[in-house]
Amino acid sequence: MKTIRASLLAVALFTTTLAAPAEAAVSDHDLAFHWAPVHHQDTDSSDADADYLSTVDFDGDWNTLNNWENQPQTSKLTGAAYYSVVETGTHWFLVYGFFHPRDWDDQPDPFGQRTHENDLEGALFAVRKDGSQYGRLEAAVTVAHSDFYSYVPAGSPYQNGAETIDGTLLLVNGRPTTFQEAKGHGLFRWNGAEFPGGDGVVYQPSATGEVPSGGNDRSVGYRLVNTLDANGMWARRNNTETFASFGTFRGDNGKDNAANAPWGWDDQNDGPVYRGYMATDPALLVDRYFSNKGDFSLTYTRNSFR
Repeated sequence: MKTIRASLLAVALFTTTLAAPAEAAVSDHDLAFHWAPVHHQDTDSSDADADYLSTVDFDGDWNTLNNWENQPQTSKLTGAAYYSVVETGTHWFLVYGFFHPRDWDDQPDPFGQRTHENDLEGALFAVRKDGSQYGRLEAAVTVAHSDFYSYVPAGSPYQNGAETIDGTLLLVNGRPTTFQEAKGHGLFRWNGAEFPGGDGVVYQPSATGEVPSGGNDRSVGYRLVNTLDANGMWARRNNTETFASFGTFRGDNGKDNAANAPWGWDDQNDGPVYRGYMATDPALLVDRYFSNKGDFSLTYTRNSFR
């Protein structure tokens, strides 16, 4: 009897050894890096470096009242994008933010109607937790000034909800692609076209950020910075050196205090989806914007914004 039990135990151990190991949970950084977009940044020929990506503290401090003045320090404008991850039982929601020291115009703006210091616009990606390491991308919503635009990649089951889908999100080598305007920096999906005017910077996710060689550089690395890091942007949300009010950066060039952090982003006419929900309640936003989503949980298992 002991011999039989020992044999059965050996078989069980052997079978367990051959079974596929449980997949380790992916880190927020690795998840964000996997889905980080190939970012097409249009540039204006009159002042291309004013369209380069950077971080809020690119100049070595978190004082947002000197970013306009320090923007010409081009060597400090190393490519970067902010990210955050929250999750429900069915999805990860990834928000990316692309910062510029200036929202600018090459025409005079004496009354501060078209320009302002600091500019952060971005995108939300809804990724289904389908059992694979990085999940499946199902939808995107982008920020362009005071409007949001919604997109789905090919093959997504999502359909129009309370908002109309604005187009197909293109993927290149498995990565989503985005496009950002020069000067005003409204962010949309990339439609596969050449840059307006033929010049622009293509930013690629990378371990380190790079400074473009000029306004028509087609391969520049950008690094990821966690919005939720200790001493990061969210941790400073009540710091008056950086923010004039909740979700709004301080700025005194052009229109005062006119740029927003992700928890201050707002579409001007999307009903009961309120200011900041793209970061703080993205599941509700996606649930309202799209239909035919299948199993879709609104209950967060992890959400540091809440």
